[in-house]
Amino acid sequence: MAKKTRNSRGYSPRRVNTREIRPRFLIVCEGEKTEPNYFKGFRVPKLVIDIQGLGENPSNLVQSAKRFKDQEEYDQVWCVFDRDDWTEEDFNNAIHSARSHNFKVAYSNEAFELWYVLHFEFLNTGIPRSAYLAKLTSLLGQKYQKNSLTIYDELSEKQLFAINNAKRLIQMYEPQNPVKDNPSTTVHLLVQELNKFAV
Repeated sequence: MAKKTRNSRGYSPRRVNTREIRPRFLIVCEGEKTEPNYFKGFRVPKLVIDIQGLGENPSNLVQSAKRFKDQEEYDQVWCVFDRDDWTEEDFNNAIHSARSHNFKVAYSNEAFELWYVLHFEFLNTGIPRSAYLAKLTSLLGQKYQKNSLTIYDELSEKQLFAINNAKRLIQMYEPQNPVKDNPSTTVHLLVQELNKFAV
């Protein structure tokens, strides 16, 4: 009899909670390591997020996300990519294509590292990609490693500051034009969603 009571307490509530509060995220990243390593640092159950680093241009990335979604059920699909040296057409098409599939976009113009910089300071002037690396080395007080496995932990205490800076930056552009809005990022939108399911 005691065993039966333990089972009803131990398993039923967990099963209900899992269904109710843990959607599945597919996060498809342009970078093969930098972005995936950052998102893997979030304290969310591994069953909640499927992270793919594909090394593809933005338009191809969205098509790959669609293939993944066709093969498996996900509640939220996010495409993560930078402005980089991609053509305006490719960048814009990727955003429009993602939205047409009900995917969400976490873009950065010009580089994903802008999101890292915003943990330390508000940056509203476009700088070259190479300058981000030097800036982060200075801000971190050590050489910035592009594919760091620990960057999430190094920045996590400053995350709220970064979210507020990213919101402030986006609000500067009216109307918004992602391909031209340099610097700008919507990575904070994905970060806020993941934080809802942190354990």
